[in-house]
Amino acid sequence: MPRVLSLFLPTWPTDRLRRANSDAPPRDVPLALKSKVGSKRIISAVDDLARQAGLYRGMPVAKAQVLVSGLQILDADPEADALALEKLARWALRHYSPIVAADPRDGLVLDIAGCEHLHGDEAGLVADMRRRLDEVGVATYAALADTWGAAHGLARYGGKTVCIVAPGETSKTIAALPIGALRLDPELVQELLLLGIDTVGELAAKPRAPLARRYGPSMFRRVDQAFGRTAEPIIPVECPELISVSKVFAEPIGAPETLEKYTRRLVAQICQRLEEASRGARRLDLQFIRVDNRIEVVSVATAKPVRDQRRLAKLLCDKIETVDPGFGIEKMVMTAIHAEPLAYSQIASSFAEASRTEVEDLWDTLANRYGEGRLFRAVSVATDIPERAVRRLPPTATDLGSVRNAKFRRPLRLYRPESIQALSVLPDHPPKAFTWRGQRYAVARADGPERVKGEWWRTDGEAGKVRDYFVLEVESGERFWVFRAGDGQHSDTGSLHWYLHGKFG
Repeated sequence: MPRVLSLFLPTWPTDRLRRANSDAPPRDVPLALKSKVGSKRIISAVDDLARQAGLYRGMPVAKAQVLVSGLQILDADPEADALALEKLARWALRHYSPIVAADPRDGLVLDIAGCEHLHGDEAGLVADMRRRLDEVGVATYAALADTWGAAHGLARYGGKTVCIVAPGETSKTIAALPIGALRLDPELVQELLLLGIDTVGELAAKPRAPLARRYGPSMFRRVDQAFGRTAEPIIPVECPELISVSKVFAEPIGAPETLEKYTRRLVAQICQRLEEASRGARRLDLQFIRVDNRIEVVSVATAKPVRDQRRLAKLLCDKIETVDPGFGIEKMVMTAIHAEPLAYSQIASSFAEASRTEVEDLWDTLANRYGEGRLFRAVSVATDIPERAVRRLPPTATDLGSVRNAKFRRPLRLYRPESIQALSVLPDHPPKAFTWRGQRYAVARADGPERVKGEWWRTDGEAGKVRDYFVLEVESGERFWVFRAGDGQHSDTGSLHWYLHGKFG
């Protein structure tokens, strides 16, 4: 079942211009782009500040200049915008999905079915994509649904920054969207509004014959595409520089064993191409193009560059059971989306030296089965703040971490700091009793304090802040790790509240 992600870039022309032109005005200055239609000069794009000031596409330039003081107006470049959008689609192809296309003039469309596990889940993929674009100054809205039409409309008219529709819930979700969400001609939208048809659900419920006879069949084709009744294939963008092999069948195939056989043959061909280029694959995408133009995709990633036929074939064949051949597969395309230089290395330098156990095959199997983010190494970080003392690294990372904190006593079980009610005799002494999660504990023994100071070089808010940690043993024998935020006397050193941070044993 397809899962289509529509990425709406509301200020793409101005965002692109600011990235491409160092002389462009900063983001705290309203920016609009102008173009010429006949003898008229109109606004063709605005940024957020200009939009909030009341400017919009199609407004005369003279009117915009009068309405907004300090407005910067530059020439629009639709061709550069389109080329940059194609380039962005190729970037998404390399990182997120093998089925990506530009959705002019202000968006991308991706079929992420079968790819979401590489980022944890669907929400993780969407969040990662939006985060990367936000870091380079590109504003985004995202919608994920079962169809292109539904995702397109929700991204632009749904009213949410991120909208993820559960599989099978698309029809109910889009019924309340305005007519403009169906990608109809603007003049047709105005006529439907005059007829009193305001939403997608209202149009879908109308008798088709009279309206189709008057406005043509394209209107209800858009309705059927949005509701998933008619297929709307995504023609993916191509990257000629990528290593790719394909197989076209005279007769459609569909049996799992046949798909596996040709998968292994394509793996052998692409490994040969990779060897000729002295490269190894880090990610392989295998497209199964059906006779109804729908594309089924299998995608696998590896921890290190690989061109071992047996290993790559195993990873791909393990996922063939997820492919729905429909009425048959007429073409298979395998592409090395991410390839890196691969050099051979000597296994052992002498007969006496044992070779290192290769575990990358296991890493790849687990990562492709459960998700790339589920497999990691935890290493120590040189910091005094306990919640920052460990970080995650990819399993192939060679960093051994810091040994700075090895001498400190730390609990095996660390919690997010949880507020507790503590009773202490003196402000700077350990508690005599405390209440945690509704249960009261009487303290039998205490050890401390261990003072930890805030890392002022990270944020100004940590300057002068301290924590005093204590190990508390209660009457039942359990030992807890608690701290007071502050020195117990001065409020500028912390909140002076008590928190439980860990438990020993």
